[in-house]
Amino acid sequence: MNSFSQAVRLVSVREIQARIRSKAFVVSAAILLVMVVASIVVGGIVGKASAGDTTPVAVVDGVSLPSTGGLDVTRVDDRAAAEQLVRSGDVDAAIVPESGPLGFGVVGLDQAPTDVVQALAVSPPVELLDPDALPPGLVSFVGIAFGVVFFAAAVTFGQSIAQSVVEEKSTRVVEILMAAIPARALLAGKVLGNSVMALAQIVAVAIAAAVALAVTGQDNLFTLLGPSMLWFVVFFAVGFVLIAALFAASAALVSRQEDVGSVTMPVMMLVMIPYFLIIFAADDPTVLGIMSYVPFSAPIGMPMRIFLGSAEWWEPIVSLLVVVASAALVVVIGARVYSNALLRTGGRVKLAEALQR
Repeated sequence: MNSFSQAVRLVSVREIQARIRSKAFVVSAAILLVMVVASIVVGGIVGKASAGDTTPVAVVDGVSLPSTGGLDVTRVDDRAAAEQLVRSGDVDAAIVPESGPLGFGVVGLDQAPTDVVQALAVSPPVELLDPDALPPGLVSFVGIAFGVVFFAAAVTFGQSIAQSVVEEKSTRVVEILMAAIPARALLAGKVLGNSVMALAQIVAVAIAAAVALAVTGQDNLFTLLGPSMLWFVVFFAVGFVLIAALFAASAALVSRQEDVGSVTMPVMMLVMIPYFLIIFAADDPTVLGIMSYVPFSAPIGMPMRIFLGSAEWWEPIVSLLVVVASAALVVVIGARVYSNALLRTGGRVKLAEALQR
């Protein structure tokens, strides 16, 4: 192992240990994990409750109903028995024989039982031209889930990198570090260490989501989400390297923690834009198509298109290559900025100066 790779390994291990020892990181990671699992569990409970939501009614023997969908029917011998169940509160209404075109009537306690009337209404047959189409609500939910997880992980670890860079610079620790290892090794170690932790968090979230879907009996959703979740992990692994390099290079331009927000704001905007796009345009194929090839939004856009089934088999590969090439370019440029600005203290270093050799 050469000295450069050894230095990168030492710095990355140091970054990983720092994150693990941070209570703020542990708490934020746990909150994100709980939010994902809770949303899946609640969604499953609500879905099952909605599917099994029925109205209890008493029906006198001999009454023929056009439909019993949505009704929990209790058969009784006569009208008196049906009315008694209504008065006791065991059922919401009674369906009794009546003279007329329908042959039955509905008896309520103190108000018209509209749920029962609607359930008995005769509905025309419905034919779906696209029975495999996904519900719009599900599409929006999945898009928001991808956006929230990507945004939370990118911002959490990106800001940690930025604060670490400025802290080392303001306390002059960086001067000691750079006397032992080159600036590029320091940057590479920070990016690698935080990328490993960010990817570990994403993998943990994906596994927890898969287990929650399986335990709550949402096997169909698990089957639909499986491929897109795997691609999301792969895209995040590469895309975060790009974001981490930008956060580190931006933070190297300043020497005070108070100035971190101003220099990292452009990077924050690059992370926030796809987050808001996926919330407001998750069902827009044109927007998703563009997002799936833009390096900063591809980790969200392409998995969404895979989930929707609108991406050809070769598109995720091409999109991933675009993200890889973009990440490599940003790392090279970021390394130059980081190296040139790291030892400059005092006022903010101009980006043009940091890019000079």
